[in-house]
Order: sequence, then structure tokens, then C-alpha cells
Amino acid sequence: MDLKHPETLESISKLIDCDFTGEPTHQITGFNEIHKVRKGDVVFVDHPKYYDKALESAATTVIINKEVACPKGKGLIFSEDPCADFNKLTRHFRPYEVINAPISPSSLIHPSSIIEPGVIIGNHVKIGKQCLIHSGVVIHDYTEIGDHVIIHANSVLGADAFYYKKRDWGYDKMHTCGHVVIEDNVEIGALCTIDKGVTGDTRIMKGSKIDNQVQVGHDTVIGRDCLIAAHSGIAGATILEDNVTLWGQVGITSGITIGKGAVISAKSGVSKSLPGGITYAGVPAEPIRNKYKEMAAIRRLPELINTIKKYESKQTS
Repeated sequence: MDLKHPETLESISKLIDCDFTGEPTHQITGFNEIHKVRKGDVVFVDHPKYYDKALESAATTVIINKEVACPKGKGLIFSEDPCADFNKLTRHFRPYEVINAPISPSSLIHPSSIIEPGVIIGNHVKIGKQCLIHSGVVIHDYTEIGDHVIIHANSVLGADAFYYKKRDWGYDKMHTCGHVVIEDNVEIGALCTIDKGVTGDTRIMKGSKIDNQVQVGHDTVIGRDCLIAAHSGIAGATILEDNVTLWGQVGITSGITIGKGAVISAKSGVSKSLPGGITYAGVPAEPIRNKYKEMAAIRRLPELINTIKKYESKQTS
């Protein structure tokens, strides 16, 4: 999430009543998670396992729950609960905005685009040229849609990320302040759900086509000219490189990359990153040739069992 105007390390620290180390005028230009950070960003870390990763990341300000030496060129904010304080800051700079009309007056829609009755368009949404948005679609705040995009009935773009921190009392919801970006010539089927990024963007790139009833998780990037068939589910922070095909009911875990030109057969479950240019199948997904060999071996099992029984019978007679 980018700030409208840069803030200082001192001013950010005051907002959450925390001590800091570093230059008081050290500039802050945005907030992001560890896998999305850039120079000028604030990131939080609350587990020793990730201290080094956060401190060595591109983020130039770190909210941390341990007093450590401040790396050169960075600022540190010391917090007893970095996640909660990060939430306070993102809520402060990106508070919830109510819309009081089906189409928010702050949205920008090119006059050549068609918006059918029953569409809800939130605050600060941008829709490009010659788009077709069918009835019942909900487009949440800050979503950006390019040119020649088709979105079929009752799809939802920009719902909150499914992202929680486990507490003693239950699940603490991470404030979602990112957005969704749909590039040119994308088609999205009916009843699809595309969650916005936690602090960055969920992006569907130029020319990709999505079938009905597909779920795309937060911060996921779908490359150019991908095909995604119905009932597929993609977890958060996943990358599909260009020309990837997912057939029906594929499930993909979070934080992995599927390489360019990969094809995932129907009902497959993807649990790790996969190289491109290969067809995969099964649970967990493996190269389909391996699966065919396994299937051939399984078909021979009755024959092998009978052979073993005959051998054992001869040995005992």
C-alpha cells in the first residue's frame, strides 16, 4: 500500500506510541508484507525465525518485537505486538469507506464500457475502455480494470484476504488494504472470487481467461494468456507464469510458483513449485508420465498377487 504523502519514522512511531531507532526524519512511503516489500516500505516481524529476513529485506522500516541493532539506512520501531500495530497503521491510512450509491462517485469508468443493472462499484475503482460488466458483479474499492475486459454475472473482485493471526482468544483478522488489478483483454467467468492483496495487489495479466466459480487468493499473480477452468482454487501469494493452464478443480497451495507453459490436469493438487513446460497430474501433482507409470503398475497388482500366492502354495505343498 502506497501512502499519498511520505511520512517520517518519528510520526509513524507516535501513531502507535512506540519507541524507535534511526533518523527521526527517515522517510516512509508505504506498507507491505515481507514478500512484497520495496524501498520506503514498512514491514512487521514478530517471530525470531523471520528476524533476519525482515532486517535484510528491501523494506527500510521494520516493526519488530525485539531490540536489535539498527541496520544502516533503515529505521526500527520496537513494538510488543508488531502485527497489531501494523494493523493500526494500515487502518489509519486506509480506513474503510462506505459507499452510498451502487456506483461510487469516486470511480472512473470509461464511457465506452457497459455496466449492466445490479452492478456494485466501490470507491476509487478504475475501469478502462470497452469493458462489459454483467449484472450482480461487485467490484470493491481501488480495483483497477484495463481495456476490453469481460466480467460475468455475480463475480466479486476485491474481497478481503483470507489472512488471520492465531491468538489465545481466537483469530485476529489482518486488515486488507491492497487491491486487484485486471489487465487488458481478460475474461472472468460467473461466480468467481478474486481477493485483493493484503497490502499489495492481486494481479491478472493481459489476455488470461478464467472460467466460472474460480477462487483466486490474495497477492496472487496470474501471468499472461493463462487458462483456468471451473472450480479451481488458487491460494494466496501464488505466481502462475505466462501460458499456464489449470483444468477443472485444480487446487494450489500458497506461496509457490508454477512455471511458464505448465499444464495441470483436472482434480490435481499442487503442493510445491513446479517447473514450466510440463503436464502434471495427481495429488500431489507430478509429471503426468510418472502418473501413467504408477497407474500401469497398479493395474498389474492383481496379477502379481496371484503369482505370489501360487509360488507360496507350491512351497508349502
